[in-house]
Amino acid sequence: MKKGQKILLVLVSVLFVAVAGGYAFLQTQSYAAEPRTEQLAEQAAETNHWLYFSAENTDKPMIIFYPGALVDTASYSGWAEKLAAAGYPVYLMKMPLDLAVLSPDRASIVLKEHPDKRYVIGGHSLGGVMASRFAKEHTRQLAGAFFLASYPDEKGSLKGIEIPVLSLTATNDQVLNHRAYQKAKEELPATTEYKTIHGGNHAGFGDYGAQTGDGESTISNQTQQVAKALQDWLEHLK
Repeated sequence: MKKGQKILLVLVSVLFVAVAGGYAFLQTQSYAAEPRTEQLAEQAAETNHWLYFSAENTDKPMIIFYPGALVDTASYSGWAEKLAAAGYPVYLMKMPLDLAVLSPDRASIVLKEHPDKRYVIGGHSLGGVMASRFAKEHTRQLAGAFFLASYPDEKGSLKGIEIPVLSLTATNDQVLNHRAYQKAKEELPATTEYKTIHGGNHAGFGDYGAQTGDGESTISNQTQQVAKALQDWLEHLK
């Protein structure tokens, strides 16, 4: 084997080990859904792109949701199942390596299947940032946007778009960057609704156990409160 070929082989081997190591590391940092919520996820229709909770009332807008970073998509099945029961079809989007930043346009797959149906998009934490970027670029069918412990960045600014927006936070959330959250209000419409879950934390917007750096939740029904807040807001959409 020539010297150049040996060097190339070594470089390829090093790259492979680095990629494999990075993937393995991310897997150890990921948050899996709690067993009770994993069971709810089994009710959904599953593809490579989403968990889909169907609804009987097809007149209501569909919900497209981007999970938080390194959080198992199934973790949000608790409130998704409740919204579907209320008539809102819900797509919980799966992301490469559980990172929405790696596939910010994933929702376009849903819109291609439903080119004329209105949709509401939302996300948790980093997922909300990516969801707002998608919303900004796909306004034709857009009926609203919501943020769970999240906010838009400048690339996803919605301040010039006349849609209903809900921002839902929790008092014991110590993962959310509160300074950035306050500043990001400049990127939201003046009509944005702000609601707070008292006693809730960052991880409570899903159901995946304790999250590193988070505050302690003092309530046991955050999933139910998230579902109620979302449903109350959705019911007032035009």
